[in-house]
Amino acid sequence: MKHGYIRVAAATPDVKVADPQFNRENIVRLIREGIERNTKIMVFPELCLTAYTCADLFGQDALLTKAKEELKVIVKETGGSDLLAFIGLPWERDGKLYNTAAAVQNGRVLGLIPKTNLPNYSEFYELRYFEPGNKKPVLVSWEGYEIPMGTDLLFACKDIPGLVIGTEICEDAWVPNPPSIRHAVAGATVIVNCSASDETTGKDLYRRSLITGHSASLVCGYIYANAGEGESTQDLVFGGQNLIAENGLLLAESKRFGNETIYADMDLERLIHERRRMTTFPAPDRENYLVIPFTMEQVELDLKRRIDPRPFVPDGEAERNRRCEEILSIQAMGLKKRLAHTGCKDVVIGISGGLDSTLALLVTARAFDMLEIPRNRIHAITMPCFGTTDRTYQNACILTEKLEAELTEVNIREAVSIHFRDIGHDPGQHDVTYENSQARERTQILMDLANRFGGLVIGTGDMSELALGWATYNGDHMSMYGVNASVPKTLVRHLVRYYADTCEEEALKEVLMDVLDTPVSPELLPPKDGEIAQKTEDLVGPYELHDFFLYQILRFGTRPSKVYRMALAVFDKQYEPEVILKWLKVFYKRFFSQQFKRSCMPDGPKVGSVAVSPRGDLRMPSDAVSRLWLLELENL
Repeated sequence: MKHGYIRVAAATPDVKVADPQFNRENIVRLIREGIERNTKIMVFPELCLTAYTCADLFGQDALLTKAKEELKVIVKETGGSDLLAFIGLPWERDGKLYNTAAAVQNGRVLGLIPKTNLPNYSEFYELRYFEPGNKKPVLVSWEGYEIPMGTDLLFACKDIPGLVIGTEICEDAWVPNPPSIRHAVAGATVIVNCSASDETTGKDLYRRSLITGHSASLVCGYIYANAGEGESTQDLVFGGQNLIAENGLLLAESKRFGNETIYADMDLERLIHERRRMTTFPAPDRENYLVIPFTMEQVELDLKRRIDPRPFVPDGEAERNRRCEEILSIQAMGLKKRLAHTGCKDVVIGISGGLDSTLALLVTARAFDMLEIPRNRIHAITMPCFGTTDRTYQNACILTEKLEAELTEVNIREAVSIHFRDIGHDPGQHDVTYENSQARERTQILMDLANRFGGLVIGTGDMSELALGWATYNGDHMSMYGVNASVPKTLVRHLVRYYADTCEEEALKEVLMDVLDTPVSPELLPPKDGEIAQKTEDLVGPYELHDFFLYQILRFGTRPSKVYRMALAVFDKQYEPEVILKWLKVFYKRFFSQQFKRSCMPDGPKVGSVAVSPRGDLRMPSDAVSRLWLLELENL
């Protein structure tokens, strides 16, 4: 399982009520299919070997005996395979009948897990047939060897670090204190559930929410296999809704009302990292548990897992709009508090006609509206210099006017030229001194004007720029409150687009759309034929790649080779492998070397699960080296 990926499945076989042979044939067929697909864990429904709806037939010795006989056939069929299957069947022990799941691998039953919570309400009458399961494992003899039987069993893989499996059955997941909580606290990273949950109107929505919610609160993978077509319809219908979830994310779901097997590739490394990161997740406590070791060959998977190429941007227009509104509100609320606390009723913001300063101005206007401060106390400062184009200049002016802020123009060409003379720099040499002198002159003007107005300087730089260090130290790097500090570049674009779509003012929408259409640039080099000559993404790389890298590295601690593998999977049609590798190396080099800028970055609100503030998410030494990470990429 290179990079922690493991293929799992939830399978609903065709069944006939009280016909274990027919049911076994279909279970075996699905197991063989799973083996061909490199599946390592396959979960079947509750009591699938007999069918769940046998009712009083569970009291018939013939049925119980035949179920065990057919289990023996299944066990034999798994010989030579390391696929671990969980199969539901009734099991008699000491004169009592239990609703169990048999864990079967490589010609052996590793354990029997009895159902803990037996529903005996509404349409369910399980206490009529079954005994609640015992927690403490006991040994039962079968086919010449002893099998542990109890709810407190964990199956731990000796070959795959972190793969520990706990089991529950149907109703166990629906109770206030499900066994899965205990299993997860004991160290289970994957929970399997053999279920027979019938269909009623709207129940599928709750079931989906329940399973994904369990996977989120327990920080685990969850495989839920449900009974389907073939069960008795005397009073109920079973829809076969199978679900595979991982830490709140639904990886796969079957269509209802048709028996189906779903597959997904779980990321065990991600689960383990998340538990390690969360100091509130307890260390494993396996007291009273029996841990059953098993082996499993690690194989290279042709990854069949959806990886989001834009992890910071929600899918779907409705969800994206909801999230954009939420983020704009968080940004504005952060600024509102800072203004209220300091008593400032004026702010100064450098407006360039680019994306970041546009978003910062939109957020500032919203904060002023919240505080009922006139927008004309927002002092938007445009500071044209050698690289300013007419397009961005006009957009800055129009945007300020439409938002009813006060526009001030301070042309810095002469000041910067004098500065070049003072420090002995040749203005014809367009190097870092040439560029940064402009950025620092602008920051000086903003700071001094803030003093003059008795206000705050609002920072415009975004999180992607901070991650790459694409900011002039003590230039645009500095402000008195950075509203975009945890907003990545790919998200900035959607926030501005959302504002344009919802502002209900055609002229404002028009200028915002043109800002969106303008190449990202600091405009520090002279234009060529009136057009922007300095395009950021030509210099540091595409922001869609860097934001993808940033999310995987900071949110999940993903190692370089895995980040590269994931990027290949999602960007294979856009970038050649060598291009992706090139910019990934650039990201690591810049991310490490530019930490000193983030170590002294201004305050700003966190809006998502990733941020780079040294006071919050990223406490990283400024002199850490990137050698270890780059070496792994060199050795691919």
